[in-house]
Amino acid sequence: MKATARAHPIQGIVKYHGMRDPNRRLPFHDSISVCTAPSRTVTTAAFEADRAEDAYVVDGEPVEGRGAERIRAVVDAVRERAGTEDAVRLVSENTFPTNVGLGSSSSGFAAAAMALVSAADLDLDRPEISTIARLGSSSAARAVTGGFSILRAGKNDADCRSHRIESGFDDDLRTVIGLVPAYKETESAHAEAAESHMFEARLAHVHGQIAEGLDAIRAGDVERTFELAEQDSISLAATTMTGPQGWVYWQPETLAIFETVRALRDDGVPVYFSTDTGATVYVNTTEAHAARVEKAIGGLGVDTRVWQVGGPAEVLDPSEALF
Repeated sequence: MKATARAHPIQGIVKYHGMRDPNRRLPFHDSISVCTAPSRTVTTAAFEADRAEDAYVVDGEPVEGRGAERIRAVVDAVRERAGTEDAVRLVSENTFPTNVGLGSSSSGFAAAAMALVSAADLDLDRPEISTIARLGSSSAARAVTGGFSILRAGKNDADCRSHRIESGFDDDLRTVIGLVPAYKETESAHAEAAESHMFEARLAHVHGQIAEGLDAIRAGDVERTFELAEQDSISLAATTMTGPQGWVYWQPETLAIFETVRALRDDGVPVYFSTDTGATVYVNTTEAHAARVEKAIGGLGVDTRVWQVGGPAEVLDPSEALF
């Protein structure tokens, strides 16, 4: 009982913040994202009856503590559905830096859920698998369905699951990554979200942003979609910065990228910045302008990558197994 799966990390467009139920990772409100490729996580999972206990390894390092607890939540959900008590061996590898604001938990738990469900021989569609991935990271639900996806909020798995949004610009979108490698902690920010005096204000307008985002994506409007992502990034930062611990993720390089993007836009380039909880910046533009944008961002002395829209989580051929 072994399987290998691949998933792409997400860039938040209208990002979720805070959880009404931290154990089941049920967010307060809907969220929209787009998967990025060729960045990816590949995970092999196996149920092994002769193994004494679970073993989890990510990028060559054993996972313990809170990280192992989050993986176990996904593993246990699959074990329960499959009616097995077998221990699990899980090995995962990323092709991009982790813990710098590039959504590694989304692709990590999406790939884990996909591999585990396949290894257990469960017949589940992607929205159903997204409810399992969500137990590790709410963002992972959207990485399961891939492309542009929406995670609906709810109080149960029937409602709180991810669905794909068809867009008219998957082939044209380019995201220039401005890599600012400052370690970030997301879970603590989610835990204290509701204590920010800005949180109720965010809840008051986020539903309108979701409606606007869905309309823009379905209409194939790149500029309107990522103007919204830029605005939402500032809203999210305002909420995290005004929580009890005053989380400030942005670094001087982050702000320099913001200013460069605005200068390019003043010069007629359709380009918008976006951040999740981290200092690294997603710079969204179209294929025709990607080279100019990358040159401008790289000129600031930061590492760059150019990514495209990534698809849903997929089971890979057995020949691609990590063990």
